[in-house]
Amino acid sequence: MNSPQNLRTPLLLAFAAIYLIWGSTYLAIRVAVESMPPFLAAGARFIVAGAILAGWIAATRGLRPTARQWRDNTLVGLLLLVGGNGIVMWAEQRIPSGITTLIISCSPLFMVMIDWAALKLSPPGASRGARPSVATLIGLALGFGGLVLLITGASATDAPVDLWRAGGLLLGSVSWSLGSLYSRYTRQPAEPLTAATLQMLCGGALMVFTGALLGELRGFDAAAVSRQSWLAWGYLVAAGSLVAFPSYVWLLKHSTPARVSTYAYVNPIVAVFLGWLLLREPVSGRTILAAAVIVGAVAIITTQKARLTTKKA
Repeated sequence: MNSPQNLRTPLLLAFAAIYLIWGSTYLAIRVAVESMPPFLAAGARFIVAGAILAGWIAATRGLRPTARQWRDNTLVGLLLLVGGNGIVMWAEQRIPSGITTLIISCSPLFMVMIDWAALKLSPPGASRGARPSVATLIGLALGFGGLVLLITGASATDAPVDLWRAGGLLLGSVSWSLGSLYSRYTRQPAEPLTAATLQMLCGGALMVFTGALLGELRGFDAAAVSRQSWLAWGYLVAAGSLVAFPSYVWLLKHSTPARVSTYAYVNPIVAVFLGWLLLREPVSGRTILAAAVIVGAVAIITTQKARLTTKKA
């Protein structure tokens, strides 16, 4: 078994990956969709990454998922990737990357509400769902207040947020939360890296199908895609899917859930800063205030989850 001292450097590198790389993917998405259709670009990204991981798993230890694991991870891929990442790609055609990540950072708020609903709707004796604490409810109220502040009430110096796409991001957050909770409660789950591979392959295929249904194939010319978009897409495949995600899976086994989940309130800071620095996305006082409220709310919810887990243990 590795000692804590031996794990120190890998832990630092893995946390740097989920903090910086995941935070930077919102910027890369913004650049990619400047000349790429969103669902086709997202689907191709995950199919390529999933195929690479599948080949690696097959060569090292064998890839033998059951029919049930294929079915469960196809559903999770639909919720996480099509409903989550695909909508983010679509929304960033009109919404700055910093604002997008702030809206998406509210996912833990929806997770708590859905988990609470699962507790209420589950049959007696079923170990599903959890009742939020008073502090968590305060975090929920703060989070939604920050979200309202971010999306509405623009002043003369603030560019209005596209409400249609902001609404799509909220639905995407709900979809992401549903997928996360479903994967938590599924029976006979696949090993985490295998599950991620199945989700990427199936979710990616579904995103390509969605893009085709939306007409993204009509008139699409790969030669018309800019060099910057190709570079951003390649970054999403190599860094976002093949480095950051395996780092996240590894951290789940070698660190506490509370520490790992801190990416949810570090990513927005990284994304807002990079969007301002590299794309000159405006950052108003209202955005900074809304960011502080949302990040604080997510921090409260994450801390409460950690305390409840510690008490149960």
